[in-house]
Amino acid sequence: MTNGIKELKLILDSASAHKIKYSENEPLSVHSSFKIGGNADLFAIPNNTDELKFLIRCAAETDVPVFILGHGSNILFDDGGYKGLIISTEGMNSVKVEGNIMTAECGALLTRCAVLAKDASLSGMECLYGIPGSVGGAVFMNAGAYGGEMKDIVRSSTYLDLDTLEICTIEADEHDFAYRHSVFTEKNAVILSTVMELVPSDISLITERMNDYKKRRIEKQPLDYPSAGSTFKRYPGKYTAQMIDEAGLKGYTIGGAQVSEKHAGFVINKGNATSKDVLELIDTIKKKIKCLHGIDIETEVIYVK
Repeated sequence: MTNGIKELKLILDSASAHKIKYSENEPLSVHSSFKIGGNADLFAIPNNTDELKFLIRCAAETDVPVFILGHGSNILFDDGGYKGLIISTEGMNSVKVEGNIMTAECGALLTRCAVLAKDASLSGMECLYGIPGSVGGAVFMNAGAYGGEMKDIVRSSTYLDLDTLEICTIEADEHDFAYRHSVFTEKNAVILSTVMELVPSDISLITERMNDYKKRRIEKQPLDYPSAGSTFKRYPGKYTAQMIDEAGLKGYTIGGAQVSEKHAGFVINKGNATSKDVLELIDTIKKKIKCLHGIDIETEVIYVK
C-alpha cells in the first residue's frame, strides 16, 4: 500500500461529516460485466454530490489516482487491478418523473429508467431497455440501439468539473452528440444527472416494443456469457461484425476469451478469461481486418489499468 493510499484511508476513516462506504483490495471483476480484473486499492461508493466532491478532493490532496465507474458494462479492468481509488456512482441513482420529463442521476440503470418511463406511459427509452449500463455512462458515450440514441431524448445534463469542482449544466445541443461520442469523452468531468424529455404514448405499445427489443437481444446476442457488449465501433459504411465473421474469426479463441459464435461483434469471457487474453484477441481481430480491408477498427470497450 502506498503512502498516498494510507493517507487517504486515514482521512476517510476520520471524516465525521462524510461516512462514505469504502473497501480495500476490492475485486474489480465483480464490478464489470466482463467479470475480469484484479483488485482496486480502494473502492468507494458516494451517495450524493457532496460525498463525490469530498472523495475527489481528498484523492487530489494525497496524490491518489481516481477512476469514476458507472455500472461497468463497457469496461475491461486490467488483471493487475487499479493502483488508486475507484469511485462507483451506483449510490447516486435517484429517478424522478414529472409529466413527460424524467430526471435521473448518473448511477441510475438504463433498464430501470426504461421501465419507469413505460409505467408512466412515456415513450422514448424503449431502445435502451436491456442495455446493462447507467445513465451517466449512456450519456457519456451516446449509447443507443435499434435506431435510437441518447441524443434523441437528452435535454440537459449537470456535471462536476473535476479540475475546478464546480457544478455546471449544459443544454442538449452543447452535448456534441455523435456516434458513440459526447462532449464528455474529452471533458475532465463527471456527469451527475440528466434531464430527458419523453413522449406520452399507449403503455401497451411501449411494452410491445420493449418486449420485441428484448427478444431480439436474446436471439442475436451472447447474453449467457460475460462481455462488455459490442466490442468494436461501427466503421462508416460497413458492418464490423460482418467483416469479423467473413474473416473466419467467429469462435476464434485466445485463452478464455472468444469471438462469440452467436455474434461476431462480441468478445466474450468463456470462463477465466484474463484482460491479457481479451487484449490479444482484440489485437488479432484488428490486424486481420486491417489486412483484409485496409481499415482500422476501433473498440468501444474502455481499458482501465
